[in-house]
Amino acid sequence: MPITLLDGILVGFTLVSAMLAMVRGFSREVLSIASWAAAAIAAFLFYKPVVPYVQPYIDNEKIAMAAAAGIVFIVALIVVTIITMKIADFIIDSRIGALDRTLGFLYGAARGILVVAVGLLFFNWLVGEKSPAWVAEAKSRPLLESIGTSLENLLPEDPENSILKRINPQGQDAGTATPPAEGGAEAPAEGEADAPAEPAPTNN
Repeated sequence: MPITLLDGILVGFTLVSAMLAMVRGFSREVLSIASWAAAAIAAFLFYKPVVPYVQPYIDNEKIAMAAAAGIVFIVALIVVTIITMKIADFIIDSRIGALDRTLGFLYGAARGILVVAVGLLFFNWLVGEKSPAWVAEAKSRPLLESIGTSLENLLPEDPENSILKRINPQGQDAGTATPPAEGGAEAPAEGEADAPAEPAPTNN
């Protein structure tokens, strides 16, 4: 079985990712991911106090909330990145700098393989069963598809509803509540409510 374009893409992308990670160092790569995660958490937790400052310029409430979250995300990312860069520089310049770069190379190689596997997953979803020859005959296809299958198994059955439920659990509960019966209780017949009560008979 000859080497195909997919095999070349995998090798090239993996080597580039590994070399970049080796130059940057494992600690810097990990702290970079931590910076993005911390910025995302900060945006989720602290966007509400920023919304009143954005609403005078944006009428749509959802867009204003998204803009506020984006502002918090960018500010938090800048601050956390500055801190993590100082930490990473200290680690690289220390005695474990060589080990840090070696781990960075391995991390970059794993990241490259993972990215290509995700790309192949989306490609197969787009083209369906009619895969071109450079994909169907690739030596790396079984490995990449097994990684993609493992990633699919980690996802919930209905990811869209799962994400919405985590973001707004009250809205999901309200949407599934049983609606009241149509018409409500039977209204009294017309004229019955206004008719005077018959006087009780008196005993002489």
